[in-house]
Amino acid sequence: MTASETALTLAFAAAQAAADKKAFAINLRDVTSKIALTDVFVIVSASNERQVHAVVDAVEERLIKEHDTRPLRREGKGGEQWVLLDYNEIVVHVFHQEARDYFGLDGLWKDCPEIEFEDQADAELARRRAEAGIEETQ
Repeated sequence: MTASETALTLAFAAAQAAADKKAFAINLRDVTSKIALTDVFVIVSASNERQVHAVVDAVEERLIKEHDTRPLRREGKGGEQWVLLDYNEIVVHVFHQEARDYFGLDGLWKDCPEIEFEDQADAELARRRAEAGIEETQ
């Protein structure tokens, strides 16, 4: 069993919204083989609690605006170290980096297939740089 097209569409939109707010270590996992209740986990990190809040807000706004969908459940609003948004088809986990390291969610789901995500803003910048003949520096 693999993730549905709807789940993938929502997951990519959520991941891009997070990337647009400078979230990092964006990891999408197809969890259909392990969990019957959802298709994709979107796991992202933020540098601080304020950024966690900004990323969560951006994901919610993007999915409402572009896909007319709201989370069925939102957990973790109080502490802002780990916020979970449950959209049924996808579950978005936004972590403060320290909390992500502590809970080790990535390790728990490492057996599930990773879904490749490319930040569209980064891809567009790379395309423009290539057109201008500017080499990438790493």
